[in-house]
Amino acid sequence: MRFLLDAEQAEFGRTLDRLLTAADTPEVIRAWSSGDHGPGRALWSRLGGTGVFALAVPEAYGGAGLLPVELAVSFTELGRFGVPGPVVETAAVARLLDCLPDVAKEWLPGIASGDVVASLGVDGSYVLDADSADAVFVVCGDELRLASGHGPLLPSADPARRLYAPSVEGGTLLARGPDVRDAAARAVDLAAFLTAAQSLGVGLSLLHRTVEYATQRTQFGSPIGSFQAVKHRLADALTGLEFARPLVFGAALSMAPGDIAAAKVAAGEASYAAARAALQLHGAIGYTQELDLSLWLRKARPLRDAWGAPADCRARVLAEGVGG
Repeated sequence: MRFLLDAEQAEFGRTLDRLLTAADTPEVIRAWSSGDHGPGRALWSRLGGTGVFALAVPEAYGGAGLLPVELAVSFTELGRFGVPGPVVETAAVARLLDCLPDVAKEWLPGIASGDVVASLGVDGSYVLDADSADAVFVVCGDELRLASGHGPLLPSADPARRLYAPSVEGGTLLARGPDVRDAAARAVDLAAFLTAAQSLGVGLSLLHRTVEYATQRTQFGSPIGSFQAVKHRLADALTGLEFARPLVFGAALSMAPGDIAAAKVAAGEASYAAARAALQLHGAIGYTQELDLSLWLRKARPLRDAWGAPADCRARVLAEGVGG
C-alpha cells in the first residue's frame, strides 16, 4: 500500500515548515518551559491562522471538519519543530465537544480560529499546561466539568510539558450522562492518534540533527558518520521511523481504535529509539541543555507514554485483532 499526499496536503505541510522554520522554536520552547507563554501564544496564533486547529472542528462551528490526514501532516510538523503547548489536547477537546452540541457552540469557534487554548484531563489524569490554557476540561466518569483551577506544577521529564492536577471542586458542570463517556472515548482516540504523529515528527527531527552532527564531527581524521557502527545505528533509527510513518497515515484513513493504537506504539517506540541513538552518537554534549538537541530528547519518552503507554496500545491492538 502506498500513501501519497495530494498537492494541497503537501503544500500545507510545506507552509507549516516555512512558518515554523522562521519561528525559532528552540527559543519558544525554552520560554515556555520557564513559564513565559508569550512567544508560544504568538506562535499558536500564527498556527491558528493556517487552519491547523480548524482541522479538528466541524464546519458548523467555523472549522474545516475532522480531517485526519491533514491533522497527521500538521502534527508531524508540530513534533518536528517541537512546538510547545497543549496542541494535542486542544484538538482532543474539539473532538470531545463535537459530540456535545450544548457545549460546543461556546468553545469550538474559538478553538477553530486559534484564539482558545484548551487542555483536557480524563479520569484523574494530569492536565498539560493548565497554567496557560484558557479552559481546562475534565472528564470524571460520565461528567464533564470546566476546572476551577489547578494545583502546583508537577515534575516532568520534559520541562516544556507543564503538568498539573486540575481542580474540579467548584468547577462548572457542563454535561452529564452516557454521551459524555462516548465523547471522551473519541477524544482520547484522537489524542492518541495526534500524539503518534507528533512522536513521528520528534523522531525525524532527532534523526536529522544526528545525521547532520555525524557528518560534521570528525574522529581519526574522518567524519564519524563514515564509521560502519554509526551508519548502522542511524539506519536502524531511520528504519523504525519509516515503518511507523505508514501506520500513522493508515490510522488517519481508518481512524479505527486498533489502527490508532498500532500507530501510537510504533511511532512512540521509533521516536524513543531515535532519541537513544541521538544521545549516544552526540556523546556527552547530548546531555547539555545549551544544545537544542536536548529539547527534542526530552520529548520522545513522555510522548511515547502520553495518551496510551506502549503496553496499553499493544493490548488494544491484540484485543481489536481478535475482535475483543
